Amino acid sequence: MKLPDLAEDPRVAAAIARALDEDVGTGDATTLALVPPDRLATGEILARQPCRVAGGAVAAAVLRAVDPAVVCETVIAEGGEAAAGDAIIRFRGPAAAILTGERTALNFMQRLCGIATLTGRFVAAVREFGTLILDTRKTTPGLRVFEKYAVLCGGGANHRFGLYDRILMKDNHRRLWAGNDPDRLDRAVEEARRRFPGLAVEVEVETLAELTSALRARPEWVLLDNMGCADMAACVALARGVSRTEASGGITLGRAREVAATGVDAISLGCLTHSAPAIDMALEWVAV
Repeated sequence: MKLPDLAEDPRVAAAIARALDEDVGTGDATTLALVPPDRLATGEILARQPCRVAGGAVAAAVLRAVDPAVVCETVIAEGGEAAAGDAIIRFRGPAAAILTGERTALNFMQRLCGIATLTGRFVAAVREFGTLILDTRKTTPGLRVFEKYAVLCGGGANHRFGLYDRILMKDNHRRLWAGNDPDRLDRAVEEARRRFPGLAVEVEVETLAELTSALRARPEWVLLDNMGCADMAACVALARGVSRTEASGGITLGRAREVAATGVDAISLGCLTHSAPAIDMALEWVAV
């Protein structure tokens, strides 16, 4: 999958600026006190544990935001595998700028590599079935563009980015819908299409009866929520050729293969972004 160019996304530069402002504030007092501004150095960001790489481009952008004179070299590409001790990016430039950007660069990288690594484990677990591993909107506020990018680096795919780019009717929407009728979810699909004809429509269902109702309007996707695998397989069979199917609801790595074996097109996982453990990383000098 072709990764998006984060340098072209204005949200990325804005988020990096906010992160640096949070950390640097009125100035890096320690570095200003001890490091001559003309001192040059070469350093590396290293993985301290095995991981899938994501965020090297972000770390480089952080260092360049502090000082455009910092030159960065990619050692392991985004989406690649790093072993413990491997260098991921290498850089040379003003030592003071590198020290000032160090923690912000590492914070981004350790978070994004953690997401990519967890995503890669789910992708590997379902590979034989060709099941898509999808993220969700359960992301850190303000960091969604980075976290969904990390899912791509791990071999996963992105679900909707926000509330604006897909209709997704969940149970709480249906309870408040003025035309609510548990036996006529097709009418809700038709109403959503009438209001937003350019958007794909997805409907969450919990039973075969709800699915049967929704399928009359042929939504692009149906979300099979918190179902056992037997019920899920029955729903997949009923939806085949009509709507694509997505399984969701507390699916663990240990259960992912069993869920994929039901034939669902995709599994969506909030844990990819809300529970991925950060990867331990370090910045070390190569030459000073």
